[in-house]
Amino acid sequence: MIRKQDALDYHEQGRPGKIEVISTKSCATQRELSLAYTPGVADPCMEIFANPDDAFRYTAKGNLVAVVSNGTAVLGLGDIGALAGKPVMEGKGVLFKRFADIDVFDIELNSHDPDEIVKTVAMLEPTFGGINLEDIKAPECFYIEEHLKKMMNIPVFHDDQHGTAIISGAALLNALEVVGKKIHDIKVVFSGAGAAGIACAKFYETLGVQRKNILLVDTKGVVHKGRTDGMNPYKEYFAAETDLRTLEEAMKGADAFCGVSKKGVVTKAMLKSMADNPIVFAMANPDPEITYEDALDARDDVIMATGRSDYPNQVNNVLGFPFIFRGTLDARASSINDEMKKAAALALATLAKEDVPDSVIRAYGGKRIEFGREYIIPKPFDPRVLLWEAPAVAKAAMTSGVARRPIKDFEAYRDSLEARLGKSREVMRFFIHRAQSEPKRIVFPEGEEEKIIRAAQIIVDENIAKPVLLGSRTLIRQRAADLGISLDGIEMVNPSKSEHLDSYTTAYFQKRQRKGVTHFDAEREMKMHDIFGMMMVDKGDADGLISGLTQGYPDTVRPALQIIGKKDGASIIAGLYMLVFKNQTIFIADATVNIDPTAEQLAEIAILTAEKVKQFDIEPRVALLSFSNFGSTKHPLTEKVRKATAIVKRLAPDLKVDGEMQADTAVSPDILNELYPFSTLKGGANILICPDLTSANIAYKLLAKLAGATAIGPMLLGIRKPVYLIVPGNEVTDIVNISAMAVFEAQMSSRGNGAASSKVLQKIQNKSESTTA
Repeated sequence: MIRKQDALDYHEQGRPGKIEVISTKSCATQRELSLAYTPGVADPCMEIFANPDDAFRYTAKGNLVAVVSNGTAVLGLGDIGALAGKPVMEGKGVLFKRFADIDVFDIELNSHDPDEIVKTVAMLEPTFGGINLEDIKAPECFYIEEHLKKMMNIPVFHDDQHGTAIISGAALLNALEVVGKKIHDIKVVFSGAGAAGIACAKFYETLGVQRKNILLVDTKGVVHKGRTDGMNPYKEYFAAETDLRTLEEAMKGADAFCGVSKKGVVTKAMLKSMADNPIVFAMANPDPEITYEDALDARDDVIMATGRSDYPNQVNNVLGFPFIFRGTLDARASSINDEMKKAAALALATLAKEDVPDSVIRAYGGKRIEFGREYIIPKPFDPRVLLWEAPAVAKAAMTSGVARRPIKDFEAYRDSLEARLGKSREVMRFFIHRAQSEPKRIVFPEGEEEKIIRAAQIIVDENIAKPVLLGSRTLIRQRAADLGISLDGIEMVNPSKSEHLDSYTTAYFQKRQRKGVTHFDAEREMKMHDIFGMMMVDKGDADGLISGLTQGYPDTVRPALQIIGKKDGASIIAGLYMLVFKNQTIFIADATVNIDPTAEQLAEIAILTAEKVKQFDIEPRVALLSFSNFGSTKHPLTEKVRKATAIVKRLAPDLKVDGEMQADTAVSPDILNELYPFSTLKGGANILICPDLTSANIAYKLLAKLAGATAIGPMLLGIRKPVYLIVPGNEVTDIVNISAMAVFEAQMSSRGNGAASSKVLQKIQNKSESTTA
């Protein structure tokens, strides 16, 4: 429950309000000032003068939307005026930015004159890429939108009308699928004949509801032929030939109810009079036409949706406008037409049938969410909505002929949308695309776990890998059935019944017979899923392994070393984390395995890390860290790092590496250039080699928690074949992403990448052995 004071504090504290303008270009020097303003700004001005479309190249127009209101129908508050409605318009801007990375200026017009509003908004066309009309009362809102759409060459969209229609339309399609009814057969009653009510009725007609099966009810009763009281041309369109006059009469035998009116207008008796499996969308805010509790008490076969977040099936406009405008702006559409609205609804309806990510489940209380009576529409905080709805809208703009910049490569477009969700999403798309080019067999020892089964389905659907789940086939099938997951394309292997059990046991015994393992032990241990999975990888029956969801790192690392072993020339293994920030990516090692590495081991960790980073098409720039800058402090700990740096430089002379240095020096090109111009590390480091596990582990966790970095890893370095670690807290999406990384590494291994570094590692090992001797 939101208290009044909480809401006031939220808006008042810190910088008043909810929005600010931030420059997208640096303006820190005199030169940059001259570029941002006079004289440099004249050049893009003249380019736009010569070619108006260049405004989309040189200004923010293409990603800028005006949220325009006169405050005459603000939420459930009514006509409170333009100024009082400003917090809502600012909030709309927050949602545009948060969900679709669209910039907004809110514009409050102090006028009740529709023609004056039309004239004013039309004159704003040079500034904006689109217009979102908001909280303007009916019927003026219809007049204003209709005229602006005719006058302007940019999209105009009244969200109060079309947003509710599109979202509830998606819910209607899925509700009908759940109850097994056909849209052209159903009878629908609409309570409320304002902007939202009429728009919902029109949109449902577009989806397939027959107009003869629609009854519109307002405060005067049923909208019928011959009625004159409270009528307008927009209501007249739905005037029915009927003797019914009240909402109670209209509800009898109806299949669906769409409420955008006011609290409490529907009774339990009305609900009981509806047809079997009634669909009830009680969307009045903040209180619905009938409460969720009353609806379920009246009918146990009802499918209920409201505008509230504390009940299932929330019809929230935030599922529409940000993503509709995103696709519209990206296709540079001249309007938002019925085809685009329908595409948005269909995309939402389809998405609701997909497996729900763990992040969404956790955001909504941790209870399992699956398609059915209590989940007919995606949740507002589902990050996939952007990736489904925006492309669908853009594609519809193209096929309907209103796109002025058609999107040529939708896969690349989806990648760009991923990037808008965060840099880490963009980074993971790199691995996913590479994996899809040549999927490999990845074995999951914890194949009976729910998260693994869910991840496996996504991996198959996305053609990322060929998953092999270890465990009881019966149990895996049962859990998949409970989850509603198809096992098509997913291989299941029960180690204790595998045709390879005897040969694996013999091979394992031969590897471990002088390590205290008897043949009896080998037979017993080979039925352990991790041991069996490692043997699959070792023998080439799988290309990589992912484990750790139900156990600690050592339980996965130990059998990997015992069975698969280290790569040629490597004397150690190490754990690497990729830290993805908004504008850069940093790698930190070793944060997982080596507690207090020697100088030789630090050098090896640095070379292994550089090799891995090269595989990502990133040029490695390595800094070996300490609490000293290039000899400023004499101490055995700094001496170890200096020695390690010297070894790396000698054995990998082409590698950009330097040390020992402090962390801020390593990532600050200005400090390096000004204070240490002799350093060979120009441009700052992207690989940070910490002197021990303590510092590396602390560093990556602090950066992830306090600096907003996304930590991806750990990636095991030095192992002969891909073995990736996951942890109990990993989500399904994490497992899918790590699978893509494992496939990528398997691809690199099969092509012989890393052979050159193996020779360098051998030199380090030889040096270490001679030093020890």
